[in-house]
Amino acid sequence: MLKKISMSNYVYEKIKDQIIKFDLKPGEKISENEISNVLGVSRTPVREAFIRLKKDMLLNIIPQKGTYVSHIDLDLVEEARFIRESLELAVFQLAAEDFPEEYIVKLKENIYLQEFKIKEDLFMDFLQLDEKFHSLIFEGCNKSLSWDMIEQLNSQYKRIRMLTFIEDMNWDKTISQHKALVEYIESGDADKGKEILRDHIGKLKEEQIILKEKYKDYFTE
Repeated sequence: MLKKISMSNYVYEKIKDQIIKFDLKPGEKISENEISNVLGVSRTPVREAFIRLKKDMLLNIIPQKGTYVSHIDLDLVEEARFIRESLELAVFQLAAEDFPEEYIVKLKENIYLQEFKIKEDLFMDFLQLDEKFHSLIFEGCNKSLSWDMIEQLNSQYKRIRMLTFIEDMNWDKTISQHKALVEYIESGDADKGKEILRDHIGKLKEEQIILKEKYKDYFTE
């Protein structure tokens, strides 16, 4: 049973990464047989992964027609962004009041790796480090469960983030803001840190307009 669950999770993560990286593009049709052959697994874990990805709103499964990569729904992106901003601001307040020194070290190490990945144009690695940076703040404040809630809503949001990195729209600013957030955690300046966070997360609203114009076929009408 453990092996079956592990294989299903492996397939789920592989397909999810391909969707977020746009290796599988919005509107593209995929099949259980195709994925099964590419990954060298049986159809059962693929079917289970498809069900999970449908729940994540990354796949549309249409009876008698097939399975398609979902288009990006900006209403869902905005709701995920709103929830994320609300929770991150609350947790940053806690971090500015009291934050373990070992997590400051982890955050700085994470930023160093971010800079390296961007220089190598490893956007998926950068996105994972970006997400890890924010999760470390939650973890350091003993609010990992709250981060898990964000992760459940994060799939559409991550696709927009990936497009911004591909377009070089904000990675330099993203890193500089991460450095500022660490600085304000260390100094205990919650107000300045939350100002940075609002801009850091809120700038996605403006970027969506530019991205939808350039990648019309990736978005819902």
